[in-house]
Amino acid sequence: MRVEGTELVAKVTGPGYTDRRFAVHGTDLGILWDGGDGRVFVLFGDTFGEGWGGDGGGPNSADWRCNVLGFSRTTDLSQGLLLDGFIPRPDGTAAQVIPRDKRRGEVTVIPNTGIAIDGVQYVQYMSVREWGPPGYWHTNYGGIAYSADGGVTWEKPSDARWRNRKSRRDDPFQMGAFARHGDHLYLFGTTNGRHGDAYLARAAVPEILNAQAYEYFTGTGWTRDESAAVPVLPGPVGELSVAYDVHLGQWLAMHLDDPGGAILLHTADRLEGPWSPGEVAVPGAQYPGLYGGYLHPWALDGPDIYYLMSQWGPYNVFLMRSRLAAG
Repeated sequence: MRVEGTELVAKVTGPGYTDRRFAVHGTDLGILWDGGDGRVFVLFGDTFGEGWGGDGGGPNSADWRCNVLGFSRTTDLSQGLLLDGFIPRPDGTAAQVIPRDKRRGEVTVIPNTGIAIDGVQYVQYMSVREWGPPGYWHTNYGGIAYSADGGVTWEKPSDARWRNRKSRRDDPFQMGAFARHGDHLYLFGTTNGRHGDAYLARAAVPEILNAQAYEYFTGTGWTRDESAAVPVLPGPVGELSVAYDVHLGQWLAMHLDDPGGAILLHTADRLEGPWSPGEVAVPGAQYPGLYGGYLHPWALDGPDIYYLMSQWGPYNVFLMRSRLAAG
C-alpha cells in the first residue's frame, strides 16, 4: 500500500460549524464508529464553549465538558462531514456524556475508540490523573464504558478497567483501539501518552466488559497473562485507529507519530501483524500541531479513505482524505 495523495476536505467543528447551535467552540479527536442505527457516532474529547479563547485548549471556566457525542448521516464525504446533532443538555447544546469521577483524582475522561455490538455502544476511554508536557500524561486506568440507550447515558463498570501501577504507570492498555473480527473484540492498547508501542488483547464478545477474560498476544499465541504481551506495532504510537479496508483487503492502522510530526498509516493481513512500516499520510510540516487520525467506517470500500484529524492551535477537527494504492 502507498499513499498517493492527501488533502483537507472540510472543517467539522468550531466557529461557523458547531458553535452557535451546540456550544462547541473548540474541541478535538472525533472518534468515529458505525452506531448500527443508520448514524455514525462521533465522540469528541475536552470541549469548550463561550470564552474558549481561540487557541489551544480553553480554561475550565469556558463551558468545559470532558467529552461530547455527535452524530452524522453524511454519506458523500467528498463535500465534508455534517454533524446533525449531539446528545443535548436541556438548552439543546452539547452535553458531557461519559461522567467524570472527581472524587478519585479523575481530571478528565478522554475517549479513544468506539464500537456498536448488538445495539450496545462501547467506548474505550482513559481516566486522566494529570497532564504533563506535550505528548505525556498520567492515567489512573484505561477502561471501557457502555451505553444501552443510544449514547444518552453511560456506565463505567469497575470490572472493565486496566489499572496503572502507581509506582510506574506503565500498563499498556491505557489508550485503545477496537477492531471486531469473528466472535472476538480486539483491543489494541498503548501506555499513557503518545510514545509507547501498541499491544493487542482480545475477548469473546459476551465478555467485553470483563477485563479478566481478555487474552493477550505473545507473538506466537494468546495468554491470560498480560505481562506476557509483546508489541505488535512499534512506537511511538498515539491516537490509534484500526479498521478493515474492503478495497485493499487489508487492515489499516492510523496513528500519530509525535516526535516525527506526522500521521502514519500501516497495513497488515492479520490484526496480529506483521504490520507494514508506517507511511506518512499527513505531514506535520503542512499541518502544524496535528494529531488524531480516526478512520471513517463508511469509507473503507474504495481507493479513498476519510478520517478526522485535530490541530492543537485551531483546537478543532477536520475531515481529511487520502488516496491509497496497492503495492
